[in-house]
Amino acid sequence: MKRKIREFALDLGVDDVGFAAASDYDSPLTPALDSIFPQAKTLIVMAYREASHCESENMRIAMSGRMGTMEFMESCNYRLSRYLERECKVKAMTTPASYPANVSPEAKFGLIADFSHRHAAIAAGLGNWGRHNLVIHPTLGARVLFSTVLSDIELPSDAQVSGELCNHCDLCVKNCQGGALDAEGKTEQMKCMAHSQPYGIGANIRFWTRFVDSTAEEQKKMMRSPEYMRLYQASFIGYQYHCFKCYSVCPVGQ
Repeated sequence: MKRKIREFALDLGVDDVGFAAASDYDSPLTPALDSIFPQAKTLIVMAYREASHCESENMRIAMSGRMGTMEFMESCNYRLSRYLERECKVKAMTTPASYPANVSPEAKFGLIADFSHRHAAIAAGLGNWGRHNLVIHPTLGARVLFSTVLSDIELPSDAQVSGELCNHCDLCVKNCQGGALDAEGKTEQMKCMAHSQPYGIGANIRFWTRFVDSTAEEQKKMMRSPEYMRLYQASFIGYQYHCFKCYSVCPVGQ
């Protein structure tokens, strides 16, 4: 059954596929799998090597490429789940590649996801941790994203990757303009978000707080400002990253 599912996923255009028993998924911060899919027995994790758009200094180009990758990931998730239910006669459930996010205070307003694809990838034998706290794939390197389909089919975990893949060059740390990677084994999320998402919820709140305290003339100027236009665009496009440095400077797999 593994071979059949793997071949279907690879035919979709994904770069690698791994399997993990639900009992091997260990993500300390995210909700238990039981709260998502109580019958889940297996995680099917797909890996996607991202193209070179992340190297562009034009962040619109870089983010456009990321959005295209995420659309492809969501499509593969959906098509695999349909295949599992229609052809394999098992239950399947997709998990979000990125958003929607749980924006409640309990989830730190979106900083804690409902599911961790990185922990799933490690459990499924698709890589291990780098100094940047991203998963490094044995052949695809660090420029890899993951999506996961949950199923009630019972399959054993693939062998986990043994040995270091990170070469500890510290280029990710040196190039992190937010200083979010200074402490090994930890990403300081607020430092990362403040730099990588300049038009996120924090910027939105600050803009409208200033707006309500401004004069009518100042408000007119604010509504025509580049700042407002960027916030407006972000409001319907969604989360937009303006930094891929830790990801793009990693030499592993390049």
